[in-house]
Amino acid sequence: MTAQAPIQFDRASGALEGANLWERTAALALSTGSKISQHFSHRGYIYCANLLRKTLPERNIAIKLNADATFEFPYGDGYWSKLLNRSYHYEDELELLFSHSADVDYTLIDCGANYGYWSVLVSSAPFGQHRAIAIEPSSQNFAKLANNACVNGERFELMKCAIGAARGTAHLTGTKHEAFSIAGQVNGQANGGGEDVPVIALDNLIDDGKVRENGKYLIKLDVEGVEIEAIKGGARLLQTDSVILCEEHGNDPDHTVSRYILEQTPLKLIVYDPRSNRLETVTELSILDRIKVSSHVGYNVFGTASVFWQDRINALNANARLQ
Repeated sequence: MTAQAPIQFDRASGALEGANLWERTAALALSTGSKISQHFSHRGYIYCANLLRKTLPERNIAIKLNADATFEFPYGDGYWSKLLNRSYHYEDELELLFSHSADVDYTLIDCGANYGYWSVLVSSAPFGQHRAIAIEPSSQNFAKLANNACVNGERFELMKCAIGAARGTAHLTGTKHEAFSIAGQVNGQANGGGEDVPVIALDNLIDDGKVRENGKYLIKLDVEGVEIEAIKGGARLLQTDSVILCEEHGNDPDHTVSRYILEQTPLKLIVYDPRSNRLETVTELSILDRIKVSSHVGYNVFGTASVFWQDRINALNANARLQ
């Protein structure tokens, strides 16, 4: 049976094409729900959207992010359907850094790429058509990631593996595509469902000739609890002109990832502070007690030892583009 063509949605114009009456009604509900729930960090949105999804036929929606970027996912998906709300910006501090860096010759290393949102966007013309390497361990997610690579002309590279401290194997479990967890590097048989996946270290990308030791890199680490292991495995790569972009979990009062970056690495820790509307260099972790106001969401923190990228971030602050 031939799959239905995807519904088409243009975020710039708001045009929705290829949807029947019920699918149009659902789009309005998904968009309105996002607009309402964004006032309290979208709490409950994913649950409600996934309930609605059960009433919809199985087909994809293709979101036109810009004139050169299309992002496709199952229609009604609770995590990504917020994009139907045209006022919603997904991880806007990352988007601003990527947008401001359009003229820089860098490579995006997209670890935990999920369906490939950032690889699609960063490789598009408005963002500078950068090289991107999308790394995703989940077979379920990887199929959708590969579809987005196809939809966008195979313009970014794919690797099916997890990121850790060293080469090995890990066991991947979970039911939510945006929140799979790695049980740790293992050898032998796994049980309890899930799948065994290969693990590489960031520095292995240098060893394997995937990246150069003297390049410029933005490294997104969305690796669900193994951020510290990933950082440990990238000591050489992080000595280049690179920035790691990783998630500080809202429900972690100890600020574990940020504490490790600040206290155990040579990297400067940088975080977006809504009070100053700037990307601030952090010397005291107590600032995160104020910034992390929602326990159920993640907050992006940056780490870099690169004078080049620190200067770029200073220029971004000077332009007052953070809204």
